[in-house]
Amino acid sequence: MGQGAGTGQVIVVMGVAGSGKTSVGRLLADALGVPYAEGDTFHPAANVAKIAGGTLLDDSDRWPWLDAVGAWIGGRAAGAGGGVVSASALKRVYRDRLRAADPGVVFVHLTGERSLIEKRLTRRTGHFMPAALLESQLDALEPLQDDEAGVVVDIAGPPEQVARRALTALRAPAADR
Repeated sequence: MGQGAGTGQVIVVMGVAGSGKTSVGRLLADALGVPYAEGDTFHPAANVAKIAGGTLLDDSDRWPWLDAVGAWIGGRAAGAGGGVVSASALKRVYRDRLRAADPGVVFVHLTGERSLIEKRLTRRTGHFMPAALLESQLDALEPLQDDEAGVVVDIAGPPEQVARRALTALRAPAADR
């Protein structure tokens, strides 16, 4: 992976549903002293209803959402001191869309055992993403590529431990990752 996060950079915490994007994202933002944005809040109501009904989003549904997340990223990168945002960003083309808003954006890809993610999804309450859509997310997932700035972090353990691993990985010299 490419460079890690520096002062003023925007970090996108990415991964499938149930990987801990929100929990880890909030902890990273707190540790770095920057604002956090929950990527799901950028979805239009029609997207939320579609997902809640068990229907997959297609790219035409995702582009406006990605553009809204990208606008937040661009605003934070343009002299606003950086930030952390969660967004599934499962495909390279989606991450490219976010990078268009800020070429310096850094990704933290949360990954882990399928059984752990399933367990988390079945225990989760108050979220519109049904566990039944996990398979489609795993199928769509394109891991970070060597030319993408970011780190891959295992989600095993409590969110605080995962966030510490993410911070350590982000602060490590690129040659050590």
